[in-house]
Amino acid sequence: METSDNGYVFTAHWFEYNAKNLWERLIPQVKPQKILEIGSFEGASACYLIDKLGPEYPLEIHCIDSWEGGIEHQTRGVDMNSTEKLFHDNLRLAIAASPNPVDLVVHKERSDSALAKLLSAGKAGYFDFIYVDGSHQAPDVLFDAVVGFKLLRIGGTMAFDDYLWAEPLPGGKDPLRMPKPAIDAFVNLNLRKLQLLNAPCIQLYVQKIAD
Repeated sequence: METSDNGYVFTAHWFEYNAKNLWERLIPQVKPQKILEIGSFEGASACYLIDKLGPEYPLEIHCIDSWEGGIEHQTRGVDMNSTEKLFHDNLRLAIAASPNPVDLVVHKERSDSALAKLLSAGKAGYFDFIYVDGSHQAPDVLFDAVVGFKLLRIGGTMAFDDYLWAEPLPGGKDPLRMPKPAIDAFVNLNLRKLQLLNAPCIQLYVQKIAD
């Protein structure tokens, strides 16, 4: 567990590489104001977006997480109650330090339920940027991609994390327990509605060009 210069406390540091090497180029190009994050964990990506964009304009950020943890967290014995507390503590610091207002909406539930509620609430085509970093199970990722895409405005960007991640299993890789097959299926079925943006293979970015 480490405390950052901003006072944030993170036990996991997966996002650090993305922030320094990927999002430093991506986010200034996208300039999102209405953001949807699927999978928040300790709040590293949401804090980054607030720190990066909060000095420029007001933000609306929706964070979806059940804080139940995925299979990989459960097998490693991750304390998800502590994880959820860190999320709220870190986001409070980020929002308090932001020069512009931040409207944070936390959806503590599974993404299938939360996304359906957002769609039924009239949020189709609402978000500028959607970050898909929730469940790593292929059926869940496919659902998040398909419904999330309907919530994304034309011209908006969707980012997928862990494109090449695979759960280490005794019998080898299981395509149903990794994001890549789901992301590939989504992209292939929506080729006329999106364009791929340049990105390294650890993440994949698409821009919506049509409904």
